[in-house]
Amino acid sequence: MIGITDIEAAAERIAGHVVRTPTVPSPGLTALLGVPVTAKLELLQRTGSFKARGATAKLLSLSEAERAAGVVAVSGGNHGIALAVMAAALDVKATVVMPRSAPARAVEIAEAADASLRLTDTMDGAFALAERLRDEGFTLVHPFDDPMVVAGQGTVGLELAADADELTDVLVSVGGGGLIAGVAAALRARRPDLRIWGVETEGAQAMSEALAAGGPVQVALSSIVSTLSAPSVSQLTYDHVSALVTEVLVLPDREAVRGSMELAEHAKLWTEPAAGCLLPAAREVVARVGDGARLGLVVCGGNATIADMTAWTDRFGLR
Repeated sequence: MIGITDIEAAAERIAGHVVRTPTVPSPGLTALLGVPVTAKLELLQRTGSFKARGATAKLLSLSEAERAAGVVAVSGGNHGIALAVMAAALDVKATVVMPRSAPARAVEIAEAADASLRLTDTMDGAFALAERLRDEGFTLVHPFDDPMVVAGQGTVGLELAADADELTDVLVSVGGGGLIAGVAAALRARRPDLRIWGVETEGAQAMSEALAAGGPVQVALSSIVSTLSAPSVSQLTYDHVSALVTEVLVLPDREAVRGSMELAEHAKLWTEPAAGCLLPAAREVVARVGDGARLGLVVCGGNATIADMTAWTDRFGLR
């Protein structure tokens, strides 16, 4: 299990390389949900999502031989962006493997950072290719099955615990589970009475299916939310979530897109649906725990284009 000392060490390592993002009360969301809401604005992080933290923590831990050989990452978008940009900043050669369903903007950013880009037909294929490249000598920077990466993501929780006023419930999006595993480890150490809720979208339910099965399982992916679409969680992230997280909620894609629209309107935040799904989940949490709830939302990323949002709102009849 990742401990608070691991997360504190990661925070020291990445300081000066990543942004200590704001933690702010949201009057708009407080009015909308009827309970106090605080937002941790990871969409303001370098590369537009929390992923820069874990990627940087891993890159800074490499030996000279590993730096020379280069690194490889598999990603539905945000992890690949983070590794490409941060590797370029640290003068490490990076290869990024993405499925063709990855957002076009993510592909453009990775290429602009001079990463070597490899596209596959499926996310399963992307993971398989990354594993083969690791066997050829690259260091795999896994998006969630790496204690160093999870500790890096846990620095989000460390900052939230230090900066937020009294909270009762914190909501965190779940893909492969690296963010929620790290955040939960930090918050359980700093604020042990908090309830921590994971949020997934239908068709990207790797963690909730793992919890039902008693361990990681392969899942069929159909969600539009590519940044949450891991084909399975890892034993590492499963162990943390099963031990530390209250429950993982699952919402339809349509509600995740609607949540992004509401975050733009009421919180003035431009988010991707991986963060938008927090808003319908927050309504469910308030309905369960009552008016005494004081919510913290980890707004994980904002890497959606206007074209993306237009297509999704048209698809779900939300415009």
